[in-house]
Amino acid sequence: MSHALLISGAGIAGLAAALALSRAGARVDVVERAPQLSTEGAGVQLGPNVTRILRAWGLQDALNAVAVFPQHLCARDARDGRVMGQVALSAGAQRYGAPHVCIHRADLQMLLWHAAQQERHIHWHWGQALQSVSQTADHVSVRSEAGQTWSAHGLVVAEGIGSPLRCQLLGDGAATPTGHVALRALLPMADVPSAWRSSDVQVWMGVDFHLVHYPVRGSQWLNLVLVLNRPDMAQDLGWIGVGDAAWAQRAVGRSCAALRDLVGAVSEWRYWVLADRPPMASASEMAQGRVALVGDAAHPMRPYLAQGAGMSIEDAAALQMAWQGPSGDSVTAAWQAMAHSRWQRVARVQQQSRRNGRIFHSSGWLRWGRNLALQTCGPHLMDPAWLYGGGPIPAL
Repeated sequence: MSHALLISGAGIAGLAAALALSRAGARVDVVERAPQLSTEGAGVQLGPNVTRILRAWGLQDALNAVAVFPQHLCARDARDGRVMGQVALSAGAQRYGAPHVCIHRADLQMLLWHAAQQERHIHWHWGQALQSVSQTADHVSVRSEAGQTWSAHGLVVAEGIGSPLRCQLLGDGAATPTGHVALRALLPMADVPSAWRSSDVQVWMGVDFHLVHYPVRGSQWLNLVLVLNRPDMAQDLGWIGVGDAAWAQRAVGRSCAALRDLVGAVSEWRYWVLADRPPMASASEMAQGRVALVGDAAHPMRPYLAQGAGMSIEDAAALQMAWQGPSGDSVTAAWQAMAHSRWQRVARVQQQSRRNGRIFHSSGWLRWGRNLALQTCGPHLMDPAWLYGGGPIPAL
């Protein structure tokens, strides 16, 4: 159907939704509170469940130009540095029909932005923060803080974790701090200790912390994410500030020399408080009449399965498929079809992400059991077929 749709937000979720719905034949207006496209952030990982969608959208060549294709995922004990488990990510391209990639968030956004720019029926409205939504039997309207209004047949809320429209629609308040703080850094590969200049994804698991690192941007940079248990830091969401190097060094102070050397090579970290919501309980959290919710506005999740950006892109593909399918004659029916196809899979990802966080940071007998399980069943545990082999696949 060729109806006019609104999308609130131009992050990864909003850009992907705009591209997908335009490809499905909709006329789309995207309203974004920022004055221009944001290029903040650092690295993200995209599993085969996500790169399969990007390929279906004709973006494989563009992805190849900016992504790194890691060979292995290695899980290490932070105390002594030994490899507990390993899986060949490169083999996933054959197993799942699509590769695992590492990419800078800004490069992913620009990839989606350039693709969306080729679509004739997407229009952009920058510097407009939406504050309210209302709907009738045949249309939905939104109003910005500046008093401007838009009306359309349907709305997709893709505003991120602090979405004011979600709070109005579902009335469930703000997302809740998890008690974890993430520190991010990008280190020029020339400054990285030589042992870690590889294309692998490395996960170091310690007591009350873990560190993930992998290359981005043609392997010229190493992306590092250090996550700490800090229940005392229940502050505002989003980027909080700059952390000094000593803070990170203290966190890994009892780890092996190799990990201490790697963390010591970073002079500055940016940190933020991680927040999430409980795993989804019903399709109503993704569809409310003529309004669909996607990405972090619908289902913020902890980063311990590396699927935050991926689930946003899966949401967009599901929107496209619902719009093109039998439910596409009705906006409300299309959104319901999307929500019913998504919420249980997303809830499973949220649950597994929470579980991984407890396992990554474990101590005592739980740590011992984790290490034994990874040593004996590492490839099976680290290569979730239900995740990488599933998800929506839009038509070419």
